[in-house]
Order: sequence, then C-alpha cells, then structure tokens
Amino acid sequence: HVLAVDDSLVDRKVIERLLKVSSCKVTAVESAGRALQFLGLDGDPTSLELDELKVNLIITDYSMPGMSGYELLKKIKGSKRFSQIPVVIMSSENILARIDRCLREGAEEFLVKPVKLSDVERLRDFVLKGGKKKKVERDCKRKSRDDSS
Repeated sequence: HVLAVDDSLVDRKVIERLLKVSSCKVTAVESAGRALQFLGLDGDPTSLELDELKVNLIITDYSMPGMSGYELLKKIKGSKRFSQIPVVIMSSENILARIDRCLREGAEEFLVKPVKLSDVERLRDFVLKGGKKKKVERDCKRKSRDDSS
C-alpha cells in the first residue's frame, strides 16, 4: 500500500496511475497535513485507527504549500510507528543540496519529475517486501559472497 502526497492534481493522478499499473494499492492525498491525518500523526484522536493501517511506502512531492515534503519526511522518520517506512521524495527541481538533505534525513530515494514508469518499478520492491529492500539486497550480496568463498 503506497501513500502518495502531491498538491498538484495532475502530478497526483500521474503517480497514482503509474503505481496502479505496477499493481500497487494507492491512497493519494493533496497535502502533507492530509498525509499526517491519514497516518494518525496529526494528534487528532478521531484519525484512522493505526492498527488498521498498513503503508509500505510513502512518496511525496518536495514543494507543497503549508508543509513541505522534507518536513513531512522528518515527521515520519521521527515517529516510532512509521520511522521504518521508506519515504521517497519527488521534485521537478534537480537541486543537489536539496537531494542530499533529504537523503541524509532518511529518504530512500529522490526522484526528479516527471516520474516515469521505470522509476515506479524500481520502488515496487519496497512495496512488495514491506520496505525491506535494503536488507534483502544486503542479504543477497552477503550470500553471494559466502558462496564464492
């Protein structure tokens, strides 16, 4: 299950369609505030019951009014319940300092818009394996090293 966050309706629909083509269940919201509400991180006791929620990946635009994707990333990574969920940041601006800052703060990937099907297919492993792509890759590398000894 992927939570997609983008203030642009067109971009939101594009990412939603690409994810669905890749067989992902998608919930798309228009702001970081709505994403926090969906995750139950907005402090509102009437928000979704967290145990009902299984999100494997969060993909968010960087530049949004109110709260940026970077601020959303920091809130998610600062939460006990969701800190292990991979977060992918998207932006139409390819600014190295911004990319580095997001990756240092815990973003799994930084995609430059327009997002393509090949970008989304790279992210499928996160969704299918529940966000354990890096661990699986490390285990595979370790196994191949052990086999060659």
